[in-house]
Amino acid sequence: MASDRQIWRLARRPVGSVTEGDLVLRTEPIPDLAEGQFLLQVIYLSLDPTNRIWMSDMEQYMPPVAIGEPMRGLVAGRVVRSRKAGVAEGEIFSGFGLWADHLVTGGQNFSRMDLPPGVPLSVAFGVFGLVGPTAYFGLLDIGQPKAGETLVVSAAAGGVGQVVGQLGKIKGCRVIGIAGGPEKCRFIVDELGFDAAIDYRREDVGARLDALAPEGVDINFEQVGGPVMEAVMGRMRLFGRVALCGLISGYNDTQAQTVPAPWTRLLMRRLTVRGFIVTDFADRWGEAVSALGGWMAEGRIRTRQDVRPGLERAVAHLDSLYTGGNFGKLLVEVSPDAPRT
Repeated sequence: MASDRQIWRLARRPVGSVTEGDLVLRTEPIPDLAEGQFLLQVIYLSLDPTNRIWMSDMEQYMPPVAIGEPMRGLVAGRVVRSRKAGVAEGEIFSGFGLWADHLVTGGQNFSRMDLPPGVPLSVAFGVFGLVGPTAYFGLLDIGQPKAGETLVVSAAAGGVGQVVGQLGKIKGCRVIGIAGGPEKCRFIVDELGFDAAIDYRREDVGARLDALAPEGVDINFEQVGGPVMEAVMGRMRLFGRVALCGLISGYNDTQAQTVPAPWTRLLMRRLTVRGFIVTDFADRWGEAVSALGGWMAEGRIRTRQDVRPGLERAVAHLDSLYTGGNFGKLLVEVSPDAPRT
């Protein structure tokens, strides 16, 4: 069994995009296990837009990662040694961990993963780990979809967006996805069942929305911000709802950006806008996992994972989130030789 581990630490706060030297990969001894702890071999590391926020000292929903500290990340792994009652070697756990190939934990912010029959760990972790509940609560609690309404989803081919669109179809909505490139646009329509797609790289988003939704938009599941968000917001209908999940287009900006505040539009169209973080719904996590698992078993939700090899390439892989280079939920395969489930 390994005595050392590979672990990424934050060396300095990035300015703009994350560049070489902002994080450093170190080889360090694996900490000894104390009573009540277990050692997890990380199999998958989730890369998410919020990773960039955690590296900064901006206002955020969790304490920023301190300089010199290990980089935080959502992980799934297998228990390889345990001194904690009720936790056995070989069990799979997921939760908030570290960018590392091994970590020691007392189990706080971790939960045991019981994989549905025939579902690979990459799929179960990719859906149930973070993005599925984000889509579930953001759309159903905040978006409150009703049959016949028009739902627009930005970053529609990403981990969250692909689930949001399919949930919208389950609820009877007409779903328009915004994605980058013809392959992603074909995927969300032909494979996931979206009604239409807009390629923001090649098309005028506002003009396409006018053609596809001439009566306007009822629900905007917003993940991007910037011009894409402005185009959708300008076409919201009376009593529309906006689930504000992210503003990824501005996460690498070096200067603070002022997002236009359409207060008159919010008033005159009586819009509801709510920003949210999925941990707001932590006490209902089981509800989301149960519902999503049921829809997946019925074949009503399908997902695509973008699995990249190598913890040592995690920083390079992360950059694809901000350039639109990922296609599906982005995961790093940390331990390719680990036994598979």
